[in-house]
This record gives sequence, structure tokens and C-alpha cells, in this order.
Amino acid sequence: MKRGKRYVEAAKLVDRATLYDAADALAIVKKAAVAKFDETVEVHIRTGCDGRHAEQQIRGAVVLPNGTGKTVKVLVFAKGDKINEAEAAGADYVGGEELIPKIQNEGWLDFDVVVATPDMMGVVGRLGKVLGPKGLMPNPKAGTVTMDVTKAVNDIKAGKIEYRLDKTNIVHVPVGKASFSEEALQENFNALMDAIVKAKPSALKGQYLRSITLTSTMGPGVKVSVAKFIIVFL
Repeated sequence: MKRGKRYVEAAKLVDRATLYDAADALAIVKKAAVAKFDETVEVHIRTGCDGRHAEQQIRGAVVLPNGTGKTVKVLVFAKGDKINEAEAAGADYVGGEELIPKIQNEGWLDFDVVVATPDMMGVVGRLGKVLGPKGLMPNPKAGTVTMDVTKAVNDIKAGKIEYRLDKTNIVHVPVGKASFSEEALQENFNALMDAIVKAKPSALKGQYLRSITLTSTMGPGVKVSVAKFIIVFL
């Protein structure tokens, strides 16, 4: 695979044989982020889970102390007093059944997160085929199916992110922007890793965290030592 000049230069900063501690890895990722836009800093965590088994699934959410650096658009499905509550909390869009054809037939997806009150899940469920594949379906584990609409919207706007296993048993999560200070990125990374370690499925046997890689949108991957986070279950 042919790489651009910028990537090749940035890759020289990384020793592929080294497992860095998180602070050093984040410093390298920041230096290697040389694109003309503010690149997203991402963490890719390879686990020992087998996501084909429900009891080994990992899914949850965590509020990053310094946010993601991204403006997040929130859609809330609600009715009655909860509509006013969602609007007051700062939701970008609030509605109910009338939004179904707009999303289903017109392909409207101008939002990043969907929140729903439990009594609206019958309506939202009809959008499963549209929202599900895009990871937008509200979920109680992620705190997006709730009666506390104010907290849900505030947390999301403050930098709440969802994490979940993909089909290859890897978790991919943004932890900020390349313009963030190293300290801010480290605090976000620590908050994420605390949540991931606590989310270990009780049914898992063997090593939980296999590898951790930090990277930016256009930059090379930097491997992080998992020694600090290693949990082995026999």
C-alpha cells in the first residue's frame, strides 16, 4: 500500500518494535498529526473477548473529562413534559412519531447520538434497520434510554462516548483532538481505560486486553504497553 509523504515522515517518529507507555505514545501521536485539519486521536483496543457470545460482549459509555473536541448533535425521542425538558437541556432535535418517515423515507441522519425515553422505544424500534447498522440505536447500557433526559443530553454534550466490541473483538474510541494538550489527552485516555477495565465480562477466561494502539486520523499507529492494564483470568 502506497503511503503519502507526510505519513512516511510521521511514521519515522515511531519505533514499531517498542511498546510505549501512554504518555510517550500520546506525545508521538500529537507530533505525527501533521494533516491540515485538527485530527482526531483514537484508541484501538484488541481484546480477548469473543463477541459471538452475549456474555462476552463489552458495551458502555464514559464521559471524557476534557470532551472529544467535537460538537455533537443530539436527537431526543420524547413526549409530553419530556419534550420541554430535552429542549431546555440543549438537544438539537426533539420529536416523536412524526420523525419516523423523515428518517426512514428521506434518509435524514443529521445527528450523532439518539436518546429516547423508555415509553418511546416502541416508536424508535421501527427505525432499527436504519439506526442499528450506524450504531445510533438508543441503548440502556449506554445511558441513552432513560427518563433523565437532562442528564443524558448534558453528558453527551460534555463529551460522553460509547464503546463497544466490533466484529473482530476490537474497541475503537476517540479520546480527543490533536490540538488537545498531552495532559488533556492523558486524562481522557485514563478515564476510558478505567471504564474498559471495569467492563471486563465475568465469563471471560484468559487475557482480557491483548493490545492497545493510539493513532490520529491520518497518522501511524503507536503501540501502548498493556502491562499496566493486563488482567488474566484462568
